[in-house]
Amino acid sequence: MSKLTSLPKEDKKMLNSIFFRSFAVFAGGAGATKAGASGFIFSVMPALKRYYKKHDDFADAMTRHTTWYNITQNVGTFAMGLVASMEKENSENPDFDTQSIAAIKASLMGPMSGIGDAIFWGVIRVIAAGIGVNLAMQGSILGPVLFFLIYNIPSVLCRYYMTYLGYSLGSTFIEKIYSSGAMKIMTKAASTLGLMMVGAMAASNVRFNTIISMSVPEGEPIMLQTYLDSIFVGLVPLALTLLCLYLLRKNVNVNLVLAGVLVLAILLGIFGVV
Repeated sequence: MSKLTSLPKEDKKMLNSIFFRSFAVFAGGAGATKAGASGFIFSVMPALKRYYKKHDDFADAMTRHTTWYNITQNVGTFAMGLVASMEKENSENPDFDTQSIAAIKASLMGPMSGIGDAIFWGVIRVIAAGIGVNLAMQGSILGPVLFFLIYNIPSVLCRYYMTYLGYSLGSTFIEKIYSSGAMKIMTKAASTLGLMMVGAMAASNVRFNTIISMSVPEGEPIMLQTYLDSIFVGLVPLALTLLCLYLLRKNVNVNLVLAGVLVLAILLGIFGVV
């Protein structure tokens, strides 16, 4: 990691500026055809101002980055550092192909977003929510605090070092990570871990305990919940979770699903089912 930060002082100053600016990359949308283009330009502006002193060159660089941009922001700074590196090379080499800058940036969107979504949205956020929700349900203020820290500390660190990594490795990184198969392995592993955490959260947070009982002559009432647990512990919560998933995949509005679960819970409580 020290190699990433052992750069000249001016490079560090530029990359730190890009890092801090990256937090506002999606602060202002540029429409469906541009997405985060304006935020990307704002983020890499320190590099463009540093490397292009002539007005026409600076204008061309800005125009080059008005194309559609959308990468999970936790890892998107890698593209920003990489672009800064390529813009530097372009300013020094008159024969440099400027189309390659936009091409590599576009090629990063899918893979980097896949990794970023799987790790930060599918794993870290789920872990943070699982810990935070459980503590919050117990009335502990540590719930929201730990959720904030568990999610944001890795996110900020990744955002910071990805900025330096993209600038230090340059465009050769893409070729190396694809040829080695590391991209496929990382995506698969992160997706698997994310699915495991979602399953664990459903089992620990979706609860159903019915109070329905069946009377037996000259004996104690038989609780329906006992039979449900003997068949499959957590059968009803699992079925409800899968039903919600089915409805969402059928493009049912998420607000309708939430309202349906709420109404169902109220009705079951009124009729004494749970």
